[in-house]
Amino acid sequence: MDLFFQLPLLLQLLIKALLVVAVLMGGCMYSVLAERKVSAWIQGRTGPNRTAIPWIAAIPLIGRFLQRLGIFQPLADGGKFLFKEEPIPGHVNWFYFNLAPVLALVPALTTVTVVPFGEYIDSAGQRVPLILANLDLGILFIFAISSIGVYSTILAGWSSNSRYPFLGGVRASAQLISYEIAMGLSVLPLFLIVNGPGGEGSLSLIRVVHWQAESCWFLFIAPVSAFVFLISLFAETNRHPFDMPEGESELVGGFHTEYGAFKFGLFFTAEYAHMIVGSAVFALLFLGGWQPCPGISWDKLALWTSLPLNAGLLGAMLAVATFLVKIVFFVVVFIWVRWTLPRFRYDQVMRIGWRVLLPLSLANLIAYAIGIAVFLQ
Repeated sequence: MDLFFQLPLLLQLLIKALLVVAVLMGGCMYSVLAERKVSAWIQGRTGPNRTAIPWIAAIPLIGRFLQRLGIFQPLADGGKFLFKEEPIPGHVNWFYFNLAPVLALVPALTTVTVVPFGEYIDSAGQRVPLILANLDLGILFIFAISSIGVYSTILAGWSSNSRYPFLGGVRASAQLISYEIAMGLSVLPLFLIVNGPGGEGSLSLIRVVHWQAESCWFLFIAPVSAFVFLISLFAETNRHPFDMPEGESELVGGFHTEYGAFKFGLFFTAEYAHMIVGSAVFALLFLGGWQPCPGISWDKLALWTSLPLNAGLLGAMLAVATFLVKIVFFVVVFIWVRWTLPRFRYDQVMRIGWRVLLPLSLANLIAYAIGIAVFLQ
C-alpha cells in the first residue's frame, strides 16, 4: 500500500477510478445473472446453465461447474447487446433519443466517486479512507446527482414521440418528486445524532460509519429512518413493485419501448448501477459500512486479537470485503422483492409516497430532533 502512495497523485486517482468503475460494471453484469438465477430458484427453474467459453468449459470438473452456475452468461448478454442490429425509428427526436441512455448511466458513475468503500491505517498510524473524492457533503452530493437520472427517463419518453413512452416519462418524474423528499428527510435524524447539539454540521458518510463503529448501527437506533429510506430507494431506482415508468402490463415497456440493442443495454446497466450504489449508501448509513458487526469494529477486533486487522493491505482487504458482502446481500433483497411482490397500481404508489412515507418521515425527524434537544444537551 505504501508503494501505491509513492506514485503521483493523479496516477493514484486514475488507478482508483478505473478499479471502482471496473468493479461497478462487473457488479452490474453479474447482478443480471443473480436476477436470473434467483428468479429461477424462486420459481423452481434452473436458470442459465448452458453458455460457456470452450477452453474454460474443457477444464475437468471446474469448467462444467462454472458453466452450470451461468458464470459466462453475462458475457453472452453483453455481446448480444453490443453487436445486434440497432434500428432507430424515423419518428423520434434523434439527438435527445441518443442522449437519454448516456444520461441514464452518468449519475451512477458520478455518485460512486463519493461513496467510501473501506479504510485502513497506514504505517504512520494515519487512517486512510478508500474513496475517490472525500467530500464533507457526500450524502448531499449523492442526492443531487442521483436525481439527475430521472431526466434520462423523461428525455427517453418525450423524444420517442410515442404515447406509451411519454406516459412512462411522466410517471417517472412524478414518482421521483413523491419519494425524493421522504428519502431526504429520513437521513436527517442520523446526521442530527452524529453531529449532536451544536455540532459541526458535517454530512460526511465516513463520519457516519465511524459513529456507528463506536456505538451501534443506525438500523437499530433509527429503524423508522431505515424503513423509509429503503422503501424510497426501491421507488427511486424504479425497481419492482415501484416500476411505474416501465409497467409492461400497462405501458408495453414504458420509456424504453422504442429502444433496442446497445441503447437498451445502457438503460439496463444504469438500473443495476443505481441499485448497487443505493445498496452501498444504505449499508453506509444504517449497517455500519465496512464494520463487521453492530458495536464491533475492525479497530476493536485488532485490539482484542493483537492482529493488524485494521492496518495495511490486510485491513483494506477486510474492510472492502465486508462492505461488498453487505452490498451483495441488498442486491439479493432487491431481486427477492421483485419476484415476490406484485406491482402496485399508480394511485397506490402516489398514496404511499405522499400519505404514508412523507408524514412518517416528518414525524420521525421531529421526534428525533426533540429527543436530541432534551437528552443530549
